Amino acid sequence: MSTPISALNPDFAVAPQLQPGDMAAVAAAGFKSVIINRPDYEAGPDQPTAAEVSAAAKAAGLAVEYQPVISGGMTAQDVARFTELLATMPKPILAYCRSGTRCTVLYRAATGNS
Repeated sequence: MSTPISALNPDFAVAPQLQPGDMAAVAAAGFKSVIINRPDYEAGPDQPTAAEVSAAAKAAGLAVEYQPVISGGMTAQDVARFTELLATMPKPILAYCRSGTRCTVLYRAATGNS
């Protein structure tokens, strides 16, 4: 996996767009869960869908949740759902979006960390 991963703490990290083929490497890196925050087709038809990534994640033994959040349009409900996922998903968790920024903003809003 050549995608850069940025750890925000030992239990949570963010990454830019991941591919189905990255999921085995995500599991091998020790992650237990993946949160997909990028809406399907945000980058057009060549972007892998959440269903494709989720199938590969599950095949690699990872827990996975699709929580699409529109860039620049995060809501209180998005933060509440993300908070729930952080509390309930097996750790460590890797979340991804287009660049990792949206996931970082969600994490900070959910945890109060700036």
